[in-house]
Amino acid sequence: MTKTLPLLLLAGALVAAAPNNISELYREPSQKLIHAALADEEGLQRLQYLCDRIGNRVSGSASLERAIVWAAAEMKKAGLENVQTPPVKVPKWVRGRESALMLEPVQKPLTMIGLGMSIGTPNEGITGSVVTVKSFDELNALGRDKVAGRIVLFNPAWEGYGQTVMYRTGGASAAAKLGAVAVLVRSMTGVSLQTPHTGAMNYEDGVAKIPAAAVSVEDAAMIERIVKSGTPVQVRLTMEAHQEPDADSHNVIGEIRGREKPEEVVVLGGHIDSWDIGQGANDDGSGIMATFQAVALIKKLGLQPRRTIRVVFWVNEENGGAGGKAYRAMVGDAIKNHVAAIEMDGGAEKPVGFGFGGGGEFGAGGGGGRRRRVAPGGVAPSGLAPGAAPAKTSPASFQRAVDIGKLLAGIEGGNMTPGGGGSDIAPLLADGVPGFGVRTVGTHYFDWHHTNADSFDKIVPREFQLNVASLAVLSYVLADMPERLADLK
Repeated sequence: MTKTLPLLLLAGALVAAAPNNISELYREPSQKLIHAALADEEGLQRLQYLCDRIGNRVSGSASLERAIVWAAAEMKKAGLENVQTPPVKVPKWVRGRESALMLEPVQKPLTMIGLGMSIGTPNEGITGSVVTVKSFDELNALGRDKVAGRIVLFNPAWEGYGQTVMYRTGGASAAAKLGAVAVLVRSMTGVSLQTPHTGAMNYEDGVAKIPAAAVSVEDAAMIERIVKSGTPVQVRLTMEAHQEPDADSHNVIGEIRGREKPEEVVVLGGHIDSWDIGQGANDDGSGIMATFQAVALIKKLGLQPRRTIRVVFWVNEENGGAGGKAYRAMVGDAIKNHVAAIEMDGGAEKPVGFGFGGGGEFGAGGGGGRRRRVAPGGVAPSGLAPGAAPAKTSPASFQRAVDIGKLLAGIEGGNMTPGGGGSDIAPLLADGVPGFGVRTVGTHYFDWHHTNADSFDKIVPREFQLNVASLAVLSYVLADMPERLADLK
């Protein structure tokens, strides 16, 4: 009895001291996870299979459902528990055949791609003269007399995705208010080799719907030059795009069940859907495979944290956000037991750290029409609503995130910055769950984003492994540390 009491007192002292020394407490398991991740080939093999054997995965497609069945089987093979594929209704937008042809002053095919969720044209297409603008202000200054009956080309200067994507998402309705018959938008990229970029667009309620397509940066610049010279440009746009009834789909979920507090959950993941072009390698095959492999390695090393770690492949991020919303509805009141949410949806380039924020102000994010705020030095996590500021977190919780980041100093992947989230976890953050979003160097992500060039060959193996390492350490420590982030005041 007398020997037991000092041991209990010592154990209590260690637990009490642990929160102030997280980086020391978790140094050994973190090093094991990092070493395992940097030696791992299985995650890359899974990503390659997804890209080469299944391919792109637009919502409502047969390929997406094949990916879901395969992903659930892989989770079971990795030994994850409670693997399930809860149903989600998703929109089914079909591209069909499409083309754009310059008729005057010379006949020339344009490099184009229809924007996701756009309506189509009549069978004969829409022909009109082109008016070019660089901003909404410039469009409105022209007035109805100079826009009605024409095709509007938005050719804004590239100032980063977050500052430029509004012309893709809202350009059609803005032009339709002035009587335009169709919209062309320069592709959302700073670098182009005649590569068109698709992405979701939105129609404003009560405004006429007109077809919308992206053209390559080169073709947008050419049309603008010709128009500025005083020479009229005439284009015929033909698109078979249309909406079909909502389709049945699924999220994919697997877990490592917590040893002490299994009801408390750290959730991490990305989105399993992609656009209907390319292979969806960086957006977001890399996100789902890196988060999955992080959890698989925790399992393989026999590390069972206090709390449950749950990996989720959300469906329909690109054009609706139905998967994230369905997951929030599924957890119901158990949202109070979500300790943290982590999303990877910015490609698998070299990670530099995580954006970290609390819930509330990220709640309006989500869906394919979201804006990305690009932080200095890298690609920020998606999911910020236009104009939204990072939600407040307590200094103590942010310091805890910084302390966890120190465990990744050896791979230069632990820089913690304010403002974290993602489209799929936005519904969770809106209800107060602390959120993390992977940040990378972001050197080339928007060169490939939403294009046929988003293929497996763009994945750099070592950089993918570094993402797996940083995700494994962050998720494990959050799930195992004595306190919840929300309890730190």
